[in-house]
Amino acid sequence: MGKELNKQTAVQWFIEQLEQKGDASENIGMRRIQISIDVSDYLELKRQAKQMGKEQMIKFALHLHYVDMSLTGTDILMAEAEHYYEQTYGGNK
Repeated sequence: MGKELNKQTAVQWFIEQLEQKGDASENIGMRRIQISIDVSDYLELKRQAKQMGKEQMIKFALHLHYVDMSLTGTDILMAEAEHYYEQTYGGNK
């Protein structure tokens, strides 16, 4: 299986879309970011992001289900969860 490109989390996708569709403008001097978006566009982005988040959590749960069940313990599961996140979403990028 080839290395898959890192995907975006639902949160990353939502922020990117909000900034693009919301015509975001930054005023560094005032330390403000202004976003102006139509309510219906915002609600649709929010709906899509929530659905993406749900799908990502389901995929994550399925991934953990198939982890070798002989590996038990919270530390091992946390390490596997972090590994999955890093490979799938690129961690803290």
